[in-house]
Amino acid sequence: MNEIETIQKIYKMKTIAVVGMSAKPERPSHYVALYLRDQGYEIIPVNPGQTEIAGETCYPSLKDIPKPVDVVDVFRRPEHVLPIAEAAIEIGAKALWLQDGVINEGAAQLAEDAGLLVVMNNCMLRQHRQMQ
Repeated sequence: MNEIETIQKIYKMKTIAVVGMSAKPERPSHYVALYLRDQGYEIIPVNPGQTEIAGETCYPSLKDIPKPVDVVDVFRRPEHVLPIAEAAIEIGAKALWLQDGVINEGAAQLAEDAGLLVVMNNCMLRQHRQMQ
């Protein structure tokens, strides 16, 4: 995981579910998602406490999203990641991206074993800017 080839493949995907996206503009989960949207990606906020964030319909869980998701981008504490990885597998996502500080080896291995591309403890915004 975290190989440059893996990251490049993920950036070719277009639909990103942002798990833990905050409605607060100062939170990384908010501005990283908006950056990705500005780069042409479709973002789908996932936060059970919200119905809309940044003009996008927000869903309580990955399983509630009514369309295919390519990438599951996770802004949650490490102890909450395993059920998210399981849900990502269940919905047929192609990649699991765990943001800075989100380290859960078991969840990452589960996702990799199920055939998902996995990036852990890295930022989608920073990596995207570095690849430009």
